[in-house]
Amino acid sequence: MDLHNLKPAKGSKKNRKRLGHGPGSGRGKTSGRGHKGQLSRSGSKHKIGFEGGQMPLHRRLPKFGFTNIFRKEYQIVNVAALARCEAGEVTGETLVAVGLIKNTRTPVKILGNGNVEKAFTVRVAAFSKAAITKIEAAGGKAEVVKC
Repeated sequence: MDLHNLKPAKGSKKNRKRLGHGPGSGRGKTSGRGHKGQLSRSGSKHKIGFEGGQMPLHRRLPKFGFTNIFRKEYQIVNVAALARCEAGEVTGETLVAVGLIKNTRTPVKILGNGNVEKAFTVRVAAFSKAAITKIEAAGGKAEVVKC
């Protein structure tokens, strides 16, 4: 095979449909658009969700729920996962290095699931009561840091 005899793969190239070229073409007269109606006309467009003038579904259904604009989102780390860190000081940067959280932009909350064997000084944005008792029982400290 050389550059002068390269060809596209068989079946990869198709001729475009030539609409409206007489009855013999198979797509003559109405050019595959059917008879009359909005979709047979040129330039027919309608908004997403338009249902032909009927009240659209997104307006028929009732609204529900509530979004609290003051809600704080936390990255959650359980006390058991702290075992992956070295004993001593644990901060957001330490948790990122170990792979327990993705970044330090979102505040971290330590929850009390599991046990602690090492003494840690943990400095993060929030703790659960169970997490504080478990960290202090192991001889560590839980310090809340403003983020």
